[in-house]
Amino acid sequence: MQTILAQLIAFDTTSRESNLALIRWVQDYVAQFSVDSTLTFSDAGDKANLFAVIGDPALPIVVLSGHTDVVPVDGQSWQSDPFIMSERDGRLYGRGSCDMKGFIACVLSLVEEWTRLAAAGQLQRAIGIALSYDEEVGCLGVGRLIADLQQRQLPIEGCIIGEPTMMRPVIAHKGIAHYRCRVLGRAAHSSLTPKGVNAIEYAAKLIVHIRKLADAEQSFGMRQALYDVPFTTLQTGVIHGGTAANIVPKDCEFVFECRWLPGDNHQRFVDSVREYAALLSAEMQQVAPEAAISFEPLVNCPPFESDADSSVRQHVDALCHGCRGEAVAYTTEAGRFAEAGIAAVVCGPGSIEQAHRPDEYVELGQLALCRDWLLRLTERLVRPAGL
Repeated sequence: MQTILAQLIAFDTTSRESNLALIRWVQDYVAQFSVDSTLTFSDAGDKANLFAVIGDPALPIVVLSGHTDVVPVDGQSWQSDPFIMSERDGRLYGRGSCDMKGFIACVLSLVEEWTRLAAAGQLQRAIGIALSYDEEVGCLGVGRLIADLQQRQLPIEGCIIGEPTMMRPVIAHKGIAHYRCRVLGRAAHSSLTPKGVNAIEYAAKLIVHIRKLADAEQSFGMRQALYDVPFTTLQTGVIHGGTAANIVPKDCEFVFECRWLPGDNHQRFVDSVREYAALLSAEMQQVAPEAAISFEPLVNCPPFESDADSSVRQHVDALCHGCRGEAVAYTTEAGRFAEAGIAAVVCGPGSIEQAHRPDEYVELGQLALCRDWLLRLTERLVRPAGL
């Protein structure tokens, strides 16, 4: 398992890069156990999802899913090369070790065992392996994988997404949407400020409006106590604008996000921002008719709630006996699977607190726990003796 993880980490699958080298390696790895896999590609052809089935594909398929892309290491201070796995004090360090190549390594380490059981006719459920691209930039790739499964009418029983949860089941999470707002004003010499339209200042008015929406939601909005952050949140994460202190800035753009609870509708916040932007645009155009404010949707990942009656949820509940299902503020591909009518649960090794950080690591104990968990899941998918 550690050898597999070291190989996976060695592939730089930062979202801006291709993941094909990793995907081809996995394809070859499972092929040595006579497991075929299907790839679905991005428009540019430089990235791919992988789906493989172990066992009879006519049987209900329990899917084990992970994303192959990782976040950048730019600007982070690492004690060791982030793309060479290193072991220190019972921890395996490397970009993606926790989020979420550790889970993928655990899954791949059991392919030989699963193929043996399948060859002996012992699996009463087939096991699917799903690897996606571009999860870290908006769950963009997995949609094509899901569409392919639907087109082929494969009998997917449910999906376990192995994001880092310390092997405790996550049964719900928020949705997330990102929007880029561009403010076009009019440049002027700063000594002639009234002749210009300051794009930064109007962007600031919109940002304050977004903050007021967030404050109102925190004080008066709906709450779900199961969540670590029990209300819908909004925030502005990126802003760019201006060229010099003595020039009224013509351009400014910023990106804001909304993370909303299942049952809420994030569009009401976006509509509020757009309505206020229309008022500001009219004010700007009194000075500069060419002034404008525009919005570009960047990311829209749905929230997720697990179906308590689904068989995959029952598997996870049995294997995590005594663990209380959790709800989290971060987003996973579970929302995409659930949106497509595929029951899902999130459960995997490592802590989300280590994800995206310098010196990212996964504990050896967590990997051992995950592999044991997968073996116990396998026992539930095997035909009883004598049948």
